[in-house]
Amino acid sequence: MLPAELTSPRSSRAVAARRLARRSARTRERRFLAEGPQAVREAIAHGDGEGAFLVELFATPEAAERHADLLAAARAAGARTAVAAEEVLAGISQTVTPQGLVGVCRFVDRPFAEVLASGPRLVAVLAHVRDPGNAGTVLRCADAAGADAVVLTDASVDVYNPKAVRASVGSLFHLPVAVGVPVAEAVAGLTGAGARVLAADGAGDRDLDAELDAGAMGAPTAWIFGNEAWGLPEETRALADGVVSVPIHGRAESLNLATAAAVCLYASARAQRAPGGCRRNS
Repeated sequence: MLPAELTSPRSSRAVAARRLARRSARTRERRFLAEGPQAVREAIAHGDGEGAFLVELFATPEAAERHADLLAAARAAGARTAVAAEEVLAGISQTVTPQGLVGVCRFVDRPFAEVLASGPRLVAVLAHVRDPGNAGTVLRCADAAGADAVVLTDASVDVYNPKAVRASVGSLFHLPVAVGVPVAEAVAGLTGAGARVLAADGAGDRDLDAELDAGAMGAPTAWIFGNEAWGLPEETRALADGVVSVPIHGRAESLNLATAAAVCLYASARAQRAPGGCRRNS
C-alpha cells in the first residue's frame, strides 16, 4: 500500500480543504468539495477555458491504489494530488462513510446572460428550493432529460453545498448552471430568450397530460420548481405563463419535488423531440 504523504489533520492543505465545508469559505475561495470516484472523474473530464474543474485531489493509500487511473488523470489535467492518511481524509470528507477520494474543484457556474445567449430550449429554474439533496437531484434529472441549463434563484440553496454536490452525482459538471438570479429576472430573461415559462405546482390549473395532448409542450420551455414543503408563492406563480400540475392517477397524496421535476422535464424532452418539436433537427 502506498505511504501517506499527508499524515497530520493540521497540515495547511488539509485545513484549507476542511474550510470549504463552510459556505463563506467556498464563496471567498470559489472552490468546493467533490467526493467519490464518480464526481472526481467528472471534475477531471470537464472544464472551461482555465482547464479541468478539479484543482486538487486527496486520496487515502487504499483509494490511491484502487483508483490509480484517476490520480494519474488528475495529475495529467494539472491538479495537485496527495495521498492522505485516513484520519486526514476523514476530517476533510463530509460523509459518514468516506469513499477515500475528495477533490477540490473550481466553481462551475456561468453568468445568467451567457445561459440566455445560448438559446436554451429546456431549462430548470429552482426557486425557493432549500434542501440541498433535492437541489442536487433536480440538477441530475435535468441533465438526464437533456436540459440546456439549470438556474438557481437567489432564494435557493447553495448548489456547492456538499449534499447538493453528492446528490448531483457528477451532473453539476455537465451542464451550464447559473446561480443567485432573482426569480423575476430569471423569468424575464428566459421569456426574452423565447422560452415558455411554466410553474410546476400541485395546485396548478393546468394538467400536464392535457398540455401534452394539446401539443403545447414542444416549444422551448423553462420549468420553475419551488420549495419542497410549501411549493411556489403566489407572486412567483403569477410570473409564469402557466401553472401546471402533475396528475395523480393513484392514491398518493403528492409527489416530492425531485420526482415531479423529473416528470415535467421528461415530458418536455419527449415533446421537443417529437415531430414539430423544437429539437426535431438536433
